[in-house]
Amino acid sequence: MNCPLRGKTVKGNNNFTYFRPIKMGLRERFASFRKDIRTSWLIRHAKPKQDEKRKYHVSLCIMFKDEALYLREWLEYHLMVGVDHFYMYDNNSSDGYESVIKRYLDEGLVTLIPWPKEHSQVEGYEDCIRRFQSESDWIGFIDVDEFLVPVAEESLVTFLDRFSNRPSVLVYWRFFGSGGMINRDTKRLVTEDFVVASEKLYTKGKCFFNSNFDYLFGSEKNKSMFHCLWTVSNGKPVPPVDAFGHTLYRSWYLKRKTMTIPIQINHYTLKSYMEHKEKDKKGDVYYDRPTHDDRLFFLRDMRCTVADYHIFKYVTELKLRLEAREKKD
Repeated sequence: MNCPLRGKTVKGNNNFTYFRPIKMGLRERFASFRKDIRTSWLIRHAKPKQDEKRKYHVSLCIMFKDEALYLREWLEYHLMVGVDHFYMYDNNSSDGYESVIKRYLDEGLVTLIPWPKEHSQVEGYEDCIRRFQSESDWIGFIDVDEFLVPVAEESLVTFLDRFSNRPSVLVYWRFFGSGGMINRDTKRLVTEDFVVASEKLYTKGKCFFNSNFDYLFGSEKNKSMFHCLWTVSNGKPVPPVDAFGHTLYRSWYLKRKTMTIPIQINHYTLKSYMEHKEKDKKGDVYYDRPTHDDRLFFLRDMRCTVADYHIFKYVTELKLRLEAREKKD
Protein backbone atom coordinates (compact mmCIF):
# COMPACT_ATOMS: atom_id res chain seq x y z
CA MET A 1 0.00 0.00 0.00
CA ASN A 2 1.38 3.42 -0.94
CA CYS A 3 1.95 6.26 1.51
CA PRO A 4 0.29 9.44 0.15
CA LEU A 5 -2.37 10.75 2.53
CA ARG A 6 -5.99 10.46 1.49
CA GLY A 7 -9.34 11.22 3.11
CA LYS A 8 -10.52 14.02 5.38
CA THR A 9 -8.39 15.60 8.06
CA VAL A 10 -9.31 14.65 11.60
CA LYS A 11 -8.16 15.89 15.00
CA GLY A 12 -5.66 13.11 15.61
CA ASN A 13 -4.15 12.68 19.08
CA ASN A 14 -1.71 14.44 21.39
CA ASN A 15 1.10 14.37 18.83
CA PHE A 16 -0.49 14.31 15.38
CA THR A 17 -2.96 15.89 13.05
CA TYR A 18 -3.67 13.18 10.52
CA PHE A 19 -6.01 11.89 7.86
CA ARG A 20 -9.01 9.62 8.11
CA PRO A 21 -8.23 6.22 6.54
CA ILE A 22 -10.17 5.04 3.52
CA LYS A 23 -13.10 2.84 4.49
CA MET A 24 -12.59 -0.80 3.55
CA GLY A 25 -14.88 -3.82 3.53
CA LEU A 26 -14.14 -6.90 5.65
CA ARG A 27 -12.43 -8.75 2.78
CA GLU A 28 -10.24 -5.74 1.96
CA ARG A 29 -9.37 -5.32 5.64
CA PHE A 30 -8.28 -8.95 5.90
CA ALA A 31 -6.19 -8.76 2.72
CA SER A 32 -4.60 -5.52 3.93
CA PHE A 33 -3.85 -7.03 7.35
CA ARG A 34 -2.05 -10.00 5.76
CA LYS A 35 -0.04 -7.63 3.56
CA ASP A 36 0.89 -5.50 6.57
CA ILE A 37 2.13 -8.54 8.48
CA ARG A 38 4.33 -9.58 5.55
CA THR A 39 5.71 -6.05 5.17
CA SER A 40 6.47 -5.77 8.88
CA TRP A 41 8.28 -9.13 8.77
CA LEU A 42 10.38 -8.01 5.79
CA ILE A 43 11.50 -4.85 7.57
CA ARG A 44 12.25 -6.58 10.87
CA HIS A 45 14.41 -9.10 8.99
CA ALA A 46 16.00 -6.60 6.61
CA LYS A 47 19.70 -7.25 6.19
CA PRO A 48 22.00 -4.44 5.10
CA LYS A 49 24.79 -5.13 2.66
CA GLN A 50 28.27 -5.81 3.92
CA ASP A 51 29.42 -2.69 5.78
CA GLU A 52 31.67 -0.54 3.62
CA LYS A 53 33.78 2.38 4.78
CA ARG A 54 32.22 5.39 3.11
CA LYS A 55 33.48 8.94 2.78
CA TYR A 56 30.52 10.43 4.67
CA HIS A 57 28.17 9.19 7.35
CA VAL A 58 25.22 11.60 6.95
CA SER A 59 24.53 13.66 3.83
CA LEU A 60 21.65 15.80 2.63
CA CYS A 61 20.45 16.16 -0.94
CA ILE A 62 18.49 19.24 -1.98
CA MET A 63 17.22 20.69 -5.23
CA PHE A 64 17.03 24.48 -5.07
CA LYS A 65 16.08 27.41 -7.25
CA ASP A 66 16.95 31.00 -6.34
CA GLU A 67 17.41 30.35 -2.62
CA ALA A 68 20.61 32.36 -2.07
CA LEU A 69 19.04 34.32 0.80
CA TYR A 70 18.55 31.17 2.86
CA LEU A 71 21.36 28.80 1.90
CA ARG A 72 24.06 29.86 4.34
CA GLU A 73 21.87 29.55 7.44
CA TRP A 74 20.55 26.19 6.22
CA LEU A 75 24.02 24.80 5.49
CA GLU A 76 25.65 26.02 8.69
CA TYR A 77 22.80 24.80 10.87
CA HIS A 78 22.85 21.28 9.45
CA LEU A 79 26.62 21.02 9.77
CA MET A 80 26.09 21.84 13.44
CA VAL A 81 23.56 19.01 14.04
CA GLY A 82 25.64 16.30 12.36
CA VAL A 83 25.55 16.51 8.55
CA ASP A 84 28.88 15.75 6.86
CA HIS A 85 28.13 16.63 3.24
CA PHE A 86 25.58 18.21 0.90
CA TYR A 87 24.60 17.20 -2.63
CA MET A 88 23.13 20.40 -4.04
CA TYR A 89 21.16 20.25 -7.31
CA ASP A 90 20.88 23.73 -8.81
CA ASN A 91 17.67 24.07 -10.84
CA ASN A 92 18.46 27.11 -13.03
CA SER A 93 19.13 29.62 -10.26
CA SER A 94 19.99 33.19 -11.27
CA ASP A 95 20.36 34.91 -7.90
CA GLY A 96 24.12 34.68 -7.40
CA TYR A 97 23.99 31.73 -5.02
CA GLU A 98 27.52 30.74 -6.12
CA SER A 99 29.12 33.36 -3.89
CA VAL A 100 27.17 32.02 -0.89
CA ILE A 101 28.33 28.43 -1.23
CA LYS A 102 31.82 29.02 -2.66
CA ARG A 103 33.68 28.46 0.61
CA TYR A 104 31.62 25.31 1.32
CA LEU A 105 32.57 24.04 -2.13
CA ASP A 106 36.23 24.89 -1.55
CA GLU A 107 36.20 23.01 1.76
CA GLY A 108 34.70 19.91 0.15
CA LEU A 109 31.46 20.16 2.12
CA VAL A 110 29.28 20.59 -0.99
CA THR A 111 28.99 18.70 -4.25
CA LEU A 112 27.23 21.01 -6.75
CA ILE A 113 25.27 19.42 -9.60
CA PRO A 114 23.68 21.60 -12.32
CA TRP A 115 20.16 20.28 -12.97
CA PRO A 116 18.51 22.27 -15.79
CA LYS A 117 15.45 20.06 -16.24
CA GLU A 118 12.38 21.80 -14.84
CA HIS A 119 9.93 20.21 -12.37
CA SER A 120 11.95 17.02 -12.05
CA GLN A 121 12.82 16.87 -8.37
CA VAL A 122 12.29 13.13 -7.97
CA GLU A 123 14.38 12.41 -11.06
CA GLY A 124 17.17 14.53 -9.61
CA TYR A 125 17.00 12.79 -6.25
CA GLU A 126 17.14 9.40 -7.91
CA ASP A 127 20.18 10.62 -9.85
CA CYS A 128 21.74 11.43 -6.47
CA ILE A 129 21.17 7.87 -5.27
CA ARG A 130 22.65 6.38 -8.47
CA ARG A 131 25.72 8.59 -8.40
CA PHE A 132 26.48 8.99 -4.71
CA GLN A 133 25.06 6.00 -2.86
CA SER A 134 28.56 4.59 -2.45
CA GLU A 135 29.81 7.83 -0.80
CA SER A 136 27.46 8.23 2.16
CA ASP A 137 25.86 5.88 4.70
CA TRP A 138 22.72 8.02 4.86
CA ILE A 139 21.26 10.46 2.33
CA GLY A 140 18.33 12.64 3.43
CA PHE A 141 16.06 14.50 1.02
CA ILE A 142 14.80 17.83 2.33
CA ASP A 143 14.28 21.41 1.13
CA VAL A 144 15.89 24.72 2.07
CA ASP A 145 12.84 25.72 4.14
CA GLU A 146 13.16 22.56 6.27
CA PHE A 147 15.41 22.19 9.32
CA LEU A 148 16.00 18.87 11.08
CA VAL A 149 15.64 19.47 14.81
CA PRO A 150 16.61 16.86 17.41
CA VAL A 151 14.00 17.12 20.19
CA ALA A 152 14.52 14.25 22.63
CA GLU A 153 17.40 12.91 20.52
CA GLU A 154 20.96 14.14 21.11
CA SER A 155 21.78 14.74 17.45
CA LEU A 156 20.89 13.72 13.93
CA VAL A 157 23.72 11.19 14.01
CA THR A 158 22.60 9.43 17.19
CA PHE A 159 19.06 9.32 15.80
CA LEU A 160 20.05 7.68 12.50
CA ASP A 161 22.47 5.27 14.16
CA ARG A 162 19.49 3.65 15.88
CA PHE A 163 18.14 2.74 12.43
CA SER A 164 21.23 1.16 10.89
CA ASN A 165 19.25 -1.99 10.02
CA ARG A 166 16.28 -0.12 8.51
CA PRO A 167 16.25 0.73 4.79
CA SER A 168 14.66 4.19 5.08
CA VAL A 169 13.38 6.49 7.82
CA LEU A 170 10.79 9.27 7.73
CA VAL A 171 10.94 12.35 9.97
CA TYR A 172 7.66 14.23 10.45
CA TRP A 173 6.96 17.90 9.73
CA ARG A 174 5.93 20.61 12.16
CA PHE A 175 4.61 23.62 10.24
CA PHE A 176 5.69 27.13 11.21
CA GLY A 177 3.57 30.17 10.42
CA SER A 178 4.26 33.80 9.63
CA GLY A 179 4.02 35.02 13.22
CA GLY A 180 2.05 38.00 11.89
CA MET A 181 4.87 39.29 9.67
CA ILE A 182 4.01 41.00 6.38
CA ASN A 183 7.59 41.98 5.57
CA ARG A 184 10.82 40.82 7.21
CA ASP A 185 14.47 41.77 7.29
CA THR A 186 15.84 38.74 5.41
CA LYS A 187 19.29 39.29 6.88
CA ARG A 188 17.88 37.89 10.10
CA LEU A 189 17.71 34.16 10.82
CA VAL A 190 14.66 32.20 9.73
CA THR A 191 15.18 29.92 12.73
CA GLU A 192 15.00 32.87 15.13
CA ASP A 193 12.23 34.92 13.52
CA PHE A 194 9.56 32.22 13.26
CA VAL A 195 8.44 30.48 16.43
CA VAL A 196 4.65 30.14 16.03
CA ALA A 197 3.95 26.59 14.92
CA SER A 198 1.26 24.00 14.49
CA GLU A 199 0.26 22.45 17.78
CA LYS A 200 0.93 18.94 16.45
CA LEU A 201 3.15 17.18 13.97
CA TYR A 202 1.80 16.60 10.49
CA THR A 203 1.58 13.12 9.04
CA LYS A 204 3.87 13.96 6.17
CA GLY A 205 7.59 14.50 6.35
CA LYS A 206 10.83 13.71 4.56
CA CYS A 207 12.92 10.56 4.28
CA PHE A 208 16.48 9.38 4.81
CA PHE A 209 17.81 6.57 2.63
CA ASN A 210 20.11 3.94 4.14
CA SER A 211 22.73 3.30 1.44
CA ASN A 212 23.34 -0.25 2.66
CA PHE A 213 20.06 -1.19 0.98
CA ASP A 214 18.76 -0.96 -2.58
CA TYR A 215 16.42 1.79 -3.71
CA LEU A 216 13.23 0.70 -5.52
CA PHE A 217 13.80 2.24 -8.94
CA GLY A 218 11.08 2.39 -11.58
CA SER A 219 8.14 2.06 -9.20
CA GLU A 220 4.99 4.16 -8.78
CA LYS A 221 5.52 3.72 -5.05
CA ASN A 222 8.41 6.19 -5.29
CA LYS A 223 6.47 8.81 -7.22
CA SER A 224 7.01 11.10 -4.22
CA MET A 225 10.03 9.32 -2.80
CA PHE A 226 11.12 12.21 -0.58
CA HIS A 227 7.83 11.74 1.37
CA CYS A 228 7.73 7.95 1.32
CA LEU A 229 10.92 6.25 0.16
CA TRP A 230 10.49 2.58 -0.76
CA THR A 231 13.43 0.20 -0.89
CA VAL A 232 14.07 -3.49 -1.54
CA SER A 233 14.52 -6.11 1.17
CA ASN A 234 14.93 -9.81 0.39
CA GLY A 235 13.79 -9.06 -3.16
CA LYS A 236 10.53 -7.45 -1.97
CA PRO A 237 9.50 -3.76 -1.94
CA VAL A 238 9.25 -2.27 1.55
CA PRO A 239 8.13 1.17 2.79
CA PRO A 240 10.01 3.30 5.32
CA VAL A 241 9.75 3.24 9.06
CA ASP A 242 9.10 6.52 10.83
CA ALA A 243 11.05 8.32 13.55
CA PHE A 244 9.30 6.17 16.17
CA GLY A 245 10.29 2.93 14.42
CA HIS A 246 6.83 2.08 13.12
CA THR A 247 6.42 0.62 9.63
CA LEU A 248 4.53 2.99 7.32
CA TYR A 249 2.47 0.50 5.40
CA ARG A 250 -0.43 2.85 6.14
CA SER A 251 -0.12 6.59 6.60
CA TRP A 252 -2.57 6.59 9.52
CA TYR A 253 -1.61 3.39 11.32
CA LEU A 254 0.66 4.45 14.15
CA LYS A 255 -0.68 7.64 15.67
CA ARG A 256 -2.77 6.17 18.46
CA LYS A 257 -0.98 7.16 21.64
CA THR A 258 1.28 9.82 23.06
CA MET A 259 4.91 9.27 22.16
CA THR A 260 8.07 11.20 22.96
CA ILE A 261 9.13 12.98 19.77
CA PRO A 262 12.79 12.16 19.05
CA ILE A 263 13.25 14.55 16.12
CA GLN A 264 11.13 16.77 13.90
CA ILE A 265 11.42 18.84 10.74
CA ASN A 266 10.73 22.53 11.31
CA HIS A 267 8.97 23.37 8.05
CA TYR A 268 9.18 27.13 7.46
CA THR A 269 6.95 26.90 4.42
CA LEU A 270 5.35 30.34 4.87
CA LYS A 271 7.85 32.75 6.42
CA SER A 272 6.51 36.30 6.06
CA TYR A 273 3.56 37.09 3.80
CA MET A 274 5.74 38.79 1.17
CA GLU A 275 8.33 35.99 1.19
CA HIS A 276 5.53 33.50 0.56
CA LYS A 277 4.30 35.53 -2.41
CA GLU A 278 7.83 35.61 -3.85
CA LYS A 279 7.90 31.80 -4.04
CA ASP A 280 5.57 31.61 -7.04
CA LYS A 281 7.68 34.14 -8.95
CA LYS A 282 10.72 31.85 -8.61
CA GLY A 283 8.89 28.74 -9.79
CA ASP A 284 9.00 25.34 -8.15
CA VAL A 285 11.41 22.42 -8.55
CA TYR A 286 8.55 19.91 -8.28
CA TYR A 287 5.23 21.50 -9.29
CA ASP A 288 4.63 23.02 -12.72
CA ARG A 289 1.93 25.38 -11.43
CA PRO A 290 1.68 28.13 -8.79
CA THR A 291 1.38 26.64 -5.31
CA HIS A 292 1.80 29.60 -2.96
CA ASP A 293 -1.38 31.62 -3.27
CA ASP A 294 -3.10 33.58 -0.49
CA ARG A 295 -5.63 30.83 0.17
CA LEU A 296 -2.90 28.36 1.05
CA PHE A 297 -0.99 30.93 3.07
CA PHE A 298 -3.93 31.71 5.34
CA LEU A 299 -5.05 28.09 5.56
CA ARG A 300 -1.64 27.05 6.91
CA ASP A 301 -1.13 30.16 9.01
CA MET A 302 -4.44 29.59 10.83
CA ARG A 303 -3.16 26.21 12.03
CA CYS A 304 -0.08 27.71 13.67
CA THR A 305 -1.15 28.67 17.18
CA VAL A 306 1.58 27.62 19.64
CA ALA A 307 5.19 28.56 20.27
CA ASP A 308 7.88 25.99 19.52
CA TYR A 309 11.39 26.85 20.69
CA HIS A 310 13.11 23.47 20.29
CA ILE A 311 15.49 24.84 17.68
CA PHE A 312 16.53 27.73 19.96
CA LYS A 313 19.06 25.56 21.78
CA TYR A 314 21.14 25.87 18.60
CA VAL A 315 20.56 29.52 17.69
CA THR A 316 23.38 31.11 19.72
CA GLU A 317 25.98 28.70 18.34
CA LEU A 318 24.52 29.13 14.86
CA LYS A 319 24.99 32.90 15.06
CA LEU A 320 28.59 32.50 16.20
CA ARG A 321 29.33 30.06 13.38
CA LEU A 322 27.81 32.40 10.80
CA GLU A 323 29.82 35.33 12.14
CA ALA A 324 33.00 33.27 11.89
CA ARG A 325 32.11 32.36 8.30
CA GLU A 326 31.58 36.00 7.38
CA LYS A 327 35.00 36.95 8.77
CA LYS A 328 36.63 34.27 6.64
CA ASP A 329 34.83 35.49 3.54
